[in-house]
Amino acid sequence: MKKCVTIIFAVFLTAIFTSSCQNKTVRLFASRYNEGGEKGFAVFDLTREAGTFKLLSETDAGPNPSYFCISEKNELIYAANETMEFNGVKGGGVTVLKYNPETGSAQKVKELMVPKGGPCFISLSPGADFLLMASYSSASLAVVKLDDKGLPENVADTISFPANEGKESHPHMISFDPAGKKVYLTDLGLDRIVIYDFDSNSGHLKQIPNGVVNFAAESGPRHFVFNSAGTKMYVICELNSTVSAFDVNSNGELSQIQTLSTLGESFTGQSACADIHLSLDEHYLYGSNRGENTIVVFTIGTDGKLSLAGRTSCGGNWPRNFVIDPSGKYLLVGNQKSGDISFFKIDAKTGMPEYREDCKYGTPSCLKFMKY
Repeated sequence: MKKCVTIIFAVFLTAIFTSSCQNKTVRLFASRYNEGGEKGFAVFDLTREAGTFKLLSETDAGPNPSYFCISEKNELIYAANETMEFNGVKGGGVTVLKYNPETGSAQKVKELMVPKGGPCFISLSPGADFLLMASYSSASLAVVKLDDKGLPENVADTISFPANEGKESHPHMISFDPAGKKVYLTDLGLDRIVIYDFDSNSGHLKQIPNGVVNFAAESGPRHFVFNSAGTKMYVICELNSTVSAFDVNSNGELSQIQTLSTLGESFTGQSACADIHLSLDEHYLYGSNRGENTIVVFTIGTDGKLSLAGRTSCGGNWPRNFVIDPSGKYLLVGNQKSGDISFFKIDAKTGMPEYREDCKYGTPSCLKFMKY
């Protein structure tokens, strides 16, 4: 009897703790396109179980801060300014914000012009000493050196990609693998992924042997995600609405094992994939369809292959970006054209997102949480 009471009490405490964690507010960061001159970066308090948003601050993060990354080490936010002219000079930019966790505010502390222009993606090196930027509009990438406080010092490397057989290059995502050993770049225009070694002293990139992975023509590889072990990569393709699974070899090379459509069989309109993420337990893979306006869900097998679990409405129009909260129980979608952030609870048994609420926020382009 005493053992039974102990078990019941433990379950009771677990339920209270879980409920408390879900009701506790977490900080959500959001950026947006701001051609109208609006402030492009916002911080919200999100109460997850209630699904309520409280706007804490809005900050000038420069023109069109379409994507950003976060340095938890230095409490800095790095926004990629997707523009072809930055502070009167031809090129794009990176704007740095200092985050204050006590007030939920962010303050601009530095800007740096990035050559060529049009950066649409930015990521941080494992040592938090370099930024990697992919520039869609100018067919280029850039590496930015950071000082010991995390502030940009200079552009350490740039690479431009020529057209091939009349097709223009459009880099869309650049990021390290989980081990921090290789750098991967999606080229949506030339239907490929390029793999690099990274010199952590100079910040220079060097393509590895067999470092180009070609996709089907007009597929448009856009974003990717690795499993935590770094043994699998999943790539979502914008132009033909597919997702591909790859084995990652010990030398960083990729071997394709599967490709599936992200669209429903009955859908006949135009659609373009955007973002891709794994569930916290890595049992499910999520992708967004702009046009069909859905979040597609795949179950991941022990061999890394995918099988369709289902799809659900994204809650708005044009789901450019989405994020899973740190608990792994909620999913938020930034719907660019309808100007809202839709909030979903993830069904623990099926992995399917269930719509709860939304928050109006004009042309959202990137959503992230701080991990702590």
